[in-house]
Amino acid sequence: MILITGATGFIGRHLVARLVAQGERPRCLVRDVRQAATVLPADKVELVQGATTQPVTLVKAVNGIETIVHAAFMTADRKQSVGNHYEETNVGGTSNLILAAKAAGVKRIVEISGLGTKPDKPGSYMQGRYLAEKMLIESGLDWTIIRPSVLFGKGAPFIKGLVDLIQTAPVVPLIGGGKILFQPIAVDDVVTVILKVLADPARTNSKIFTIGGPEYYSFSQVFDVLLKATHKSRPKVYAPTPLVGIGAAVMEAILPKPPLTSAAMTLFSFNNTTDLDSVERDFGFKPQSFKTALETQGV
Repeated sequence: MILITGATGFIGRHLVARLVAQGERPRCLVRDVRQAATVLPADKVELVQGATTQPVTLVKAVNGIETIVHAAFMTADRKQSVGNHYEETNVGGTSNLILAAKAAGVKRIVEISGLGTKPDKPGSYMQGRYLAEKMLIESGLDWTIIRPSVLFGKGAPFIKGLVDLIQTAPVVPLIGGGKILFQPIAVDDVVTVILKVLADPARTNSKIFTIGGPEYYSFSQVFDVLLKATHKSRPKVYAPTPLVGIGAAVMEAILPKPPLTSAAMTLFSFNNTTDLDSVERDFGFKPQSFKTALETQGV
């Protein structure tokens, strides 16, 4: 029996769809059952109301479960608000889940993290993701951690934010000169990796898999691909990283859904890449090309 946290999130709902297509009936931890039923195939899954930040709700959620896919993380594209904090969700939620899993005899947790996860200053978004990994590794449970690069696919937050910017702004800002490298990977390919990890615990236990697409793109080249796919023409303007960081902080303070957050700015502090053959080497298939997918499928 599999429990999926974050089942209505971007990766979670794609994973649920694939598991159902394979004949599985996963249990899904959701905050609002009625709302989740509009996103997930409610008649083919088990919906359990609760949240990783509410320990009492986890008792029922983990009962009888063998494996948990933990994808209930507050991502960097979302601003913090009352009841939604990076520390509370990503660190506290993971701690609660691990404690509940151990008490219920759960055997294994597969955690969906992110490429570039590393120690950072206390209370920061990146430090929270690092601590979530560290707690799982030290939990005594069987574990696997998957660190995907930035995702593409319908509704992918990073790509959607850039497309919204293209649609609404007269220019596109090349943060830090547009030289930071990205390695976009399709959400469907990330789900395939998760399924292969679930199917082969002996080979994938106690391992961290960092995965990305088959090509590197500078931030400037990502915009080129998106401009072509949206049939738009926009001048690209150099935007100093510190100045954009100030702008992100201001937007975060005044907008309910800012196009850029301070936490998301961490993506521009390092190249978001791994080995080009990471997926093919570890999982035996070649992931989709970002450029080709947008040319054939659009955004």
